[in-house]
Amino acid sequence: MNKAEVVFIPFPGLSHLVSTLEFAKLLINRDNRLRVTVLVIKFPNTAETDVFTKSLPITDSLHIINLPECPLPSNTNPRSAMNDLLEAQKPNVKQAISNITTGEGKHGHLAAFIVDMFCTTMIDVAKEFSVPAFVFFTSGIASLGLFLHLHTLREQDNIDSTQLLQQNELAIPTFANLVPINSLPEAVIYKERESFFMNFAKGLKKANGIIVNSFEELESHAVHSFFSHPDLAALPIYPVGPMLNPKKPESKGNLDYDDIIKWLDDQPPSSVVFLCFGTRGSFHDDQIKEIALAIENSGTRFIWSVRKPSPKGTMVAPSDYPLSDLNSVLPKGFLDRTIDIGKIISWAPQTEILAHPATGGFVSHCGWNSTLESINFGVPIAAWPLYAEQPSNAFQLVYELKMGVEIALDYKVVLSGESNYLVTADKIERGIRNVLDKDGEVKKKVKEMSEKSKKTLLEGGSSYIYVSRLIDYIVNQVSN
Repeated sequence: MNKAEVVFIPFPGLSHLVSTLEFAKLLINRDNRLRVTVLVIKFPNTAETDVFTKSLPITDSLHIINLPECPLPSNTNPRSAMNDLLEAQKPNVKQAISNITTGEGKHGHLAAFIVDMFCTTMIDVAKEFSVPAFVFFTSGIASLGLFLHLHTLREQDNIDSTQLLQQNELAIPTFANLVPINSLPEAVIYKERESFFMNFAKGLKKANGIIVNSFEELESHAVHSFFSHPDLAALPIYPVGPMLNPKKPESKGNLDYDDIIKWLDDQPPSSVVFLCFGTRGSFHDDQIKEIALAIENSGTRFIWSVRKPSPKGTMVAPSDYPLSDLNSVLPKGFLDRTIDIGKIISWAPQTEILAHPATGGFVSHCGWNSTLESINFGVPIAAWPLYAEQPSNAFQLVYELKMGVEIALDYKVVLSGESNYLVTADKIERGIRNVLDKDGEVKKKVKEMSEKSKKTLLEGGSSYIYVSRLIDYIVNQVSN
């Protein structure tokens, strides 16, 4: 029998790529009737995705195609760069699919596309080949509902960002509580992002279904709202998570991976706070000083991933601080005074740090991958979102799920790289102390959800069942 060929088109960003590839592996491990081809799009002049695509086991069931790089003109507007890149790649995608479905390259029967949430323009290509297209949504179900609901408000009731900003809070079907306006993603409240948001949400609604990197036990209210709310019920969802990054990364940066783990091995259980703000998270000098002051005043053990902000007006990721620069941005003598209780690192082996029994709390930007990892390992989060949907993730974590404590839920980094205010040391210190409370309700809830997180993908678990439903749908495309 011909296998059902599933074409994956992940977003080039690392956090999206990792969870998408984990899901691709899960599908072929679950059912040998499937064959997966991953079409890898790269940002021009970057190699950060290579380490992950090269680590994949290439088998008869999993095939990787690196699409040709498409250099963008130097005057490309950063806001439209991703869209321009995807449009430029469409002919390459069509060619790759033609090669798969005809002649020498034919291995299976083209059955479905699975495209990243930011690659929905590729659904048009799926339609040209007359196959269903699913979106792989790398954030949570509550966030998905928020985007879809706000798009509906804009389309049906003409409520734009200006009108939203005149309200204090908003009722959103996938949230049990009213959501404060300042916890909404910047794409829905900044006028200049409105066209991006409308295209993004419209693209989601074109899908035959949405695969979400989350699980029903974690977001039961949000899942239920997709079955019961008239605005959402037409779009099938498949919560198939958590998709985590299981791979022990290569050591890199100025501090060896083994040193970090060895240091953690010497610390008491649940005593260390881990501060890390994702691959694109960084702060300016005055904010770094406030964080340092908070850490020192709390007297707690710590691992702190400090990243140097990207040059203004560029799209490059934050970089490592040379030691001489680090000394100048930290309070004078900080490194000497804290040498026995903490480590400052650049790159962080996040999964391994969160999994370590010495780690007791996580000061995080609340990116969805980080949130899932933290819950999986039973580590409570002190929420400090920066951009995108992180503020609504943080609100959900603290007020809906009660699995996090607050540092600054209304903090935002705008496109210029500037933040809306300075978070003071006392606020940060309070968050650090609260997140390390071993006997608190938050810790208890996270531990309970950690157990559910580990069982949901096992046979009989809710995510296992949703994956089965999705596979049946895909395989039926071939037999019909």
